[in-house]
Amino acid sequence: MGFRKLINSKKLLSFFAAFMLLGTNLLMAQTEAGGAAAGQAEAPKVDWTGVAYYVLIFFLICLGVAIVGKILKVYDLTLKMQGKKGLNWNTVMATICIVFLVAGLYGAYWSFTEQGSMTLPEAASEHGVKIDEMFTVTTILTMIVFFITQILLFTFLFRYRHSDKRRAHFLPHNNTIEKVWTIIPAIVLTILVVFGFFTWQKIMNSENLKEDINIDVTGHQFAWELRYPGKDGVLGPKDYTLVTGTNNLGVNFKKKASFDDLRVDTMYIPVNKSIRLNILAQDVIHSVYMPYFRVQLNAVPGLPTFFKFVPTITTAQMRSKLDDPKFEYTLYCNKICGGSHYNMQKVVRVVTEAEYQTWLSRQKPYLNDALRKELHFASANEQSNGSTNRLALNN
Repeated sequence: MGFRKLINSKKLLSFFAAFMLLGTNLLMAQTEAGGAAAGQAEAPKVDWTGVAYYVLIFFLICLGVAIVGKILKVYDLTLKMQGKKGLNWNTVMATICIVFLVAGLYGAYWSFTEQGSMTLPEAASEHGVKIDEMFTVTTILTMIVFFITQILLFTFLFRYRHSDKRRAHFLPHNNTIEKVWTIIPAIVLTILVVFGFFTWQKIMNSENLKEDINIDVTGHQFAWELRYPGKDGVLGPKDYTLVTGTNNLGVNFKKKASFDDLRVDTMYIPVNKSIRLNILAQDVIHSVYMPYFRVQLNAVPGLPTFFKFVPTITTAQMRSKLDDPKFEYTLYCNKICGGSHYNMQKVVRVVTEAEYQTWLSRQKPYLNDALRKELHFASANEQSNGSTNRLALNN
């Protein structure tokens, strides 16, 4: 009766029909796209790895398990109607637990071997090595606990399944067990927290050193703006009230330190030098994300933040390590900040000190001719005529 009700369930059939329809639409869309891309020259290739396909497979497996369960139930009732001893459901459930344990352990092994290959390569910054060490230690400890607890849990379920030959013993309280499962996790967690605290303290070094290379990274929908200090090594101040179409960062050119600031399109940084990223946002929350350097920090409007790091592997060295001549470090936005969020990418190139200085000497100042005209500054030609050796207001 229950099996017939399951088969005749209108909700189940409607759900199955909806997934079949979704799968058909997906197949048709992929077929058309494949035909268009190939110009009808080749047979269209179908990608069966869509999300709907796996969801449908999952529900089919669930349906198969339910059908097998119903068949066993019918078989059990048939045995009893014939006067025979029915199925021992406790043994059936205990066996399922062992099957689930084996399948789960294999799933964990598969995840490590298949998904593990997708992890990032070695860290390209000093603090990145420490973060990787912390992650590895935490993963090893949690995996040890995971395997021990799961094996004990399902083995005990199988070993001590219900039997008419023994009775369960009720254990309301045991001080020894309480101490074991309280003290041991507390010690492990304390080690992890202390280890992480000292690592985090080293990473979040807020000391502002003279040799730091300050780089302004400002996010807005949908781009990153980069600003470098000029020869004075100091970034000029900014004021949001000064933001215009030409001066989109709102740099305050009433301050001398702003005159030689540089606007760049690609982030060049010298290897083994301390880099300080001054992170800002102009509209919504963005997030500076450079995975190879293990750097991520939110860019929050009205709340300037910064992060310091030391790159240790040049772009050329990483290309050699990965055997990929086109490899580039990239600065991403790690917040879904709007419809064109994917556009927020900048190439980050780690070079030697000599290459960095050569590149720096070729960059143009933020204060370009259009901005000079908007601010009524003296033009570059007028300066070269010797009227003045510095920029001056022309009003």
